[in-house]
Amino acid sequence: MRLRLKADGRIVELRDGQEFPVQPATPAAQDEAAPLAVRDLRRRACLTQMEFAAKLGVPVETIRNWEQGKRAPRGPARALLAVIAHAPDTVFQALAKA
Repeated sequence: MRLRLKADGRIVELRDGQEFPVQPATPAAQDEAAPLAVRDLRRRACLTQMEFAAKLGVPVETIRNWEQGKRAPRGPARALLAVIAHAPDTVFQALAKA
């Protein structure tokens, strides 16, 4: 079996010169682990990637990777993003004081 990672993040199987999408083995498990919509959170806050990264105290590359689906926020970052989803102004005020 030959697999190829496409630029948009999809994985396809190559057979007879054609590409066939590879479906995840357990779609329910992937839904549970789906990354938060970081881009939507950032846009709702009217911030650029650089501004958002500065407010969170992470490198801008981290934000880019999250938004492009290359990596998913884990642990404390995931919790912080969940709180930002509910009360962004409060979180950003608290982080500015820290």
